[in-house]
Amino acid sequence: MLGHRKLSPEDYFRILKKRAWIVIVPAVVFAAVGVGLTFFVPPRYESQTLVLIEQQKVPENFVRPVVTEDLNSRLASMQEQILSRSRLQPIIERFNLYGNKGMGMDARIDMVRKDISIKPIESQIARTGGLPGFFISFRAEDPHTAQQACGEVTSLFTSENLRERQASAEGTTDFLKGQLADAKQNLDEQDAKQAAFQRANAGRLPDETGANMSMVSALNSQLDAVTQQLSQLEQNKTYGETMLATQQRDLPTGDQQRVQPQVQQAELQQLQSQETELTTRYTDDYPDVVAVRRKIKELREKMAKAPAVSPTPAPPTPAPASTASTKYDPANIVAMKAQLHAMDQTIAQKRQAQASLQAQLRQYQDRISSSPTVQEEFKQITRDYQQALAFYNDLLQKMSASKMATDLERRQQGEQFKVMDEPNLPDGPSFPKRSVFLSGGLGAGVFLGLLIVAWIEYRDTAVRTEQDIWAFTKLPTLAVISLAADVTQRETKRKSLFGGRKDKIAAANKPLMNAGG
Repeated sequence: MLGHRKLSPEDYFRILKKRAWIVIVPAVVFAAVGVGLTFFVPPRYESQTLVLIEQQKVPENFVRPVVTEDLNSRLASMQEQILSRSRLQPIIERFNLYGNKGMGMDARIDMVRKDISIKPIESQIARTGGLPGFFISFRAEDPHTAQQACGEVTSLFTSENLRERQASAEGTTDFLKGQLADAKQNLDEQDAKQAAFQRANAGRLPDETGANMSMVSALNSQLDAVTQQLSQLEQNKTYGETMLATQQRDLPTGDQQRVQPQVQQAELQQLQSQETELTTRYTDDYPDVVAVRRKIKELREKMAKAPAVSPTPAPPTPAPASTASTKYDPANIVAMKAQLHAMDQTIAQKRQAQASLQAQLRQYQDRISSSPTVQEEFKQITRDYQQALAFYNDLLQKMSASKMATDLERRQQGEQFKVMDEPNLPDGPSFPKRSVFLSGGLGAGVFLGLLIVAWIEYRDTAVRTEQDIWAFTKLPTLAVISLAADVTQRETKRKSLFGGRKDKIAAANKPLMNAGG
């Protein structure tokens, strides 16, 4: 009746009660078969060990670890390396794993990979998110082989962790060493560029602007003072030349001839003194030395060409004694010419000082005017130098930290894998489990029995209840006439009673039709 109408819980209970033997028999048979299979399947033994992860012994505030990769990722990477052919083949050959199966090395390696199991232990402490350790297990057909192979795999993990951390630390140190050398070279180049710029722009740098302004003010004051002194000297020279011209004009001809050699001799002595002073300070090629020597040569030629003067003085012309001694004194004329010559030298020196002050003033003014451009270039060079210096100092600190972390790894004071439990010797096989096979066979038998019951009920089209009649006719039942025969007769007449299903249904509904008529 399955599939012909919707069943109620009572229907299911009735069906199971009626056909329970169909479910029980397959369940018992399959359970027995499952248990029997455990005696034919080769046993497998599993050895397991616990590896804890010890954190760095030195606080991270003092030495920061260079290996910052997530432990889960690192563990997965190590697992792939350890499960490689180069690592597993020595273990397979040493313990002759699957040697009696007649398999090739590739198939044996695949089987061993399936026998190795890595199970991480998640931290149970809230908000830590750490990985305190992991289990390593190995399955084999012999318990001693499983134990020894598990120990080999565990040693591979511990040694690989040490090697990988040390290699990572040393690789980081070598990389930083190369970067530090490049940063040092760049810093030296920036330093040399800055020094060359400072030498090329000495006096124009930003920090020298105040000093340049002060020098301009001081040079202006000195230039004003020299200009005033030069003006005063030129006035005095003009006055002295006027006085000398007056005395020479009023001097008699004979006195002029006697005075002239004396004046030339005095001038020659002054030029020779000037030459001596200049040669002590400058070389013979210096322009002032050459000019003085030229004047001395010209003066000597002039004195040589001058007519000789009689040593006998001419009789003085009668004149008042006081007037002759003051107005026509030759020594006074010589002294005045010497004073005028000294004035000329002083004026020349003042003019040189004036020109020098003006040149210095222009130089400092040029420095001040070009200071903004130089300041911009110097700022760019200084910024590049500061960046290079900061990068170098940062790399230097990282290099020091990396060296300490590398030394820490070499001393095995960093993060390590510690074997807490040595691989155990299995007491019994981990596969096959009789309870598992029993449960599997029982479940398969029950499922098969239920499937058979469902198929039988689906094929059964007998009408037994009012619900069955309603499912076929969709008409209500007016009355039910029970059979007076016994159970045996009912069983024998069941087929004939329900053989002609349509006729019987029509006969059952005939009183209803007559009543309607």
